[in-house]
Amino acid sequence: METSTLKKTFFALAAFICLSLIAARMLVPAMVENGKNRVSPHDPYVISDEARALHQSLIIMDWHGDSLLWDRDLAKRSSYGHADLPRMREGNLGIQMFTTVTKAPAGLNIHQNDAQARDNITSLVIAQTWPMRTWGSLKARALYQSARLHELASAYPKQIRVLRNRQDLIEGLAAKANEPGLILALLGSEGGHPLEGEIEALDELYDAGFRMIGLQHFFDNELGGSLHGISKSGLSPFGRQVVQQMNKKGIIIDVSHSSEQVVKEVLELSTKPLVVSHTGLKGYCNSERNIADSLMQNIAKKGGLIAIGFWKEAICDDSPSGIARSIKYGITLLGEDHIALGSDFDGAISTSFDVSELAVLTQALMDQGLNQRQIKKVMGENSLRFLMQQLPEA
Repeated sequence: METSTLKKTFFALAAFICLSLIAARMLVPAMVENGKNRVSPHDPYVISDEARALHQSLIIMDWHGDSLLWDRDLAKRSSYGHADLPRMREGNLGIQMFTTVTKAPAGLNIHQNDAQARDNITSLVIAQTWPMRTWGSLKARALYQSARLHELASAYPKQIRVLRNRQDLIEGLAAKANEPGLILALLGSEGGHPLEGEIEALDELYDAGFRMIGLQHFFDNELGGSLHGISKSGLSPFGRQVVQQMNKKGIIIDVSHSSEQVVKEVLELSTKPLVVSHTGLKGYCNSERNIADSLMQNIAKKGGLIAIGFWKEAICDDSPSGIARSIKYGITLLGEDHIALGSDFDGAISTSFDVSELAVLTQALMDQGLNQRQIKKVMGENSLRFLMQQLPEA
């Protein structure tokens, strides 16, 4: 074969490989998420005029959304996934806790996971061409997602504002009076894995804007046992140190995914109330995803919030009426001042509606017989009160 022909063949092959890589970069992450963050097919929901008017009057908060994990431009309306800024505005969501995922098992097994098992997030961040520093560092993954949120807020200041303290919240609420579609954003970490066993990392996360940290996710970690781990143990000495430092710094403690022993020990140790940012209630849905009702009662007695999730593994029935019944059960069990929303949108789950359709939940709560006071509290007032009390001062 002539040299010129060899060169043409080489360049054609190189071009093919480059185009294939570009196509994979563009298509594979979207295909993966499209299969993970699903919305069940349904006819358009019927919302009464009364429910729609009430819904538009609310300031709504969601305590748990994993949208920063995925390779989407959140400023644009997407045809897949659960949440982005346009759909948040359409659903009248006012405040979103953006939670960062850094480590998770394949299949999201809720029964038992070995901390040494393959981490499914590593392959995702590589496929999405995140910076190489994130490939082997859980802290880097959390900080990268924080940077993504701050870059979004910097690019679209009239659409989204990141809150770091109580004064930010006050000013953000005032701004929403003139810009009703403004989304107020907070940063949370799904599990304490990004600390990587170093207490100094807590300062790094705080400086990056994190104001809520879950202690565990699907694996046992340096802080203690996961509800889905091997040991089912309580807090480690490092975990106790982290809880105390979080109290001092004004970082909200989230015990979603924590073992029941961890929850008991945190309740004894913490001087601040706790949040369960996305959960179901075991007395309503006897799932291994949920901790005992008695522990939820103790969290509520100490001023905590229990945020009800929107997916089947947590609430057994993920229809709008099923979510509303779970919330009603929570009000009966814990009182109307201690229930909030924790959708887990974009958390590799299937839901019966996306964030743009949140009005269907207001309708479902009305259908379950909740009065306007209770609906306002659950949808946002309880969360606003909690944030006003627990966020650090300016």
